[in-house]
Amino acid sequence: MTSKSTSNKHDTLENQNIEPDASYVKLAMRNMVRKKVTSLKHFFVTTIGLLAFLIGLAYLTR
Repeated sequence: MTSKSTSNKHDTLENQNIEPDASYVKLAMRNMVRKKVTSLKHFFVTTIGLLAFLIGLAYLTR
């Protein structure tokens, strides 16, 4: 009996740990939709920076 109740406590703790992650993702998605211009600007700056880094690395190691 005690092992079953311990198992149930463990299951509820795992479920509680999953909940905040899901709400964080929902919040991030909501912010991304709400602030479209900022999100797109950050995305393009990151993409250009990563491409520049990879092209520079390829040029240096050829």
